[in-house]
Amino acid sequence: MLTKHLPYRLRTRLDSTRHDKAIAGILQTPPIEPRNDGLVLFSMIGTAVLKPYLVAVKSLWRQLRRGRVVILSDGTLTAQDRAVLARHCGDPEIIDIARVQTGAFPKGGCWERFLTILDRPQGEYWIQLDSDTVTVGPVPELQAALAGNRSFTMLGGEDGEVGALALAEFARQLYPEGPQDGHIQSRIESRMGQMRSDAGWRYVRGCAGFAGFAAGGPGRPLAAAFLAEMTRLVGPDDVTNWGTEQIASNFHIANEPSPVLLPAWRYLNYWAEPWSSEAAFVHFVGTHRFTGSAYADASRAVIAELLADRGEAVA
Repeated sequence: MLTKHLPYRLRTRLDSTRHDKAIAGILQTPPIEPRNDGLVLFSMIGTAVLKPYLVAVKSLWRQLRRGRVVILSDGTLTAQDRAVLARHCGDPEIIDIARVQTGAFPKGGCWERFLTILDRPQGEYWIQLDSDTVTVGPVPELQAALAGNRSFTMLGGEDGEVGALALAEFARQLYPEGPQDGHIQSRIESRMGQMRSDAGWRYVRGCAGFAGFAAGGPGRPLAAAFLAEMTRLVGPDDVTNWGTEQIASNFHIANEPSPVLLPAWRYLNYWAEPWSSEAAFVHFVGTHRFTGSAYADASRAVIAELLADRGEAVA
């Protein structure tokens, strides 16, 4: 309880260390058996999130039982980390972030992750999976999206349930008072009615923490056109702010054919509130990631299931 009085960075470091100890059993679980079946499970990670990532990817793979793993290293993965990943994820392809050519796009803020997806999915379906997630149950909506080669996103919250709307209509419905200042997402979303209207573009309030990109997507050109509009609205400096990559991801998926919007009550962001027993997927966002024991409890429950799959008991 005394840790709440510590500086944020120190408190987060201590919470992360405790969480790693609580989920150490993930290293005893069976490895993923990768399959070259047209599906890629993709994440950007570093050494600090190695164990949580293994929980995230193994819990999703357990429900899908398909796909291969690709990792974008943030530059901190050690040789030991890579050995652990090779053992647990079927010797995955690991891309170093420095190899990603951003071109006219921003650097950092997860843009390298998004650009890697745009550059690669012509023959495969790519799922972007954050390391602070746990798949806690069956995912039939996701299975259906994969079967139909339809892109998907989890929603940012209940406000995202308005769906994929024309840009001006999205701004009108979610920002009835007009353009807003403050956070970059609000600044851009509230001004979408000022973007070009000749292309028939749409937008959805999604979450880049869990999103699927159908094979055969449009690649970088669509993202570049949207980036130009964001830059025109907020300027070249602010378009590099953290959060613009998520906006671009939301835009991209909204403009795919018949995107699947995962129901927010089953695929949810954790805000320190209990979730339904029918929940399928929980994203433990930073604000409340370590509030209480929910993240550790969900992770340990999945670890127990993974061990049970191999006929072992939790120590």
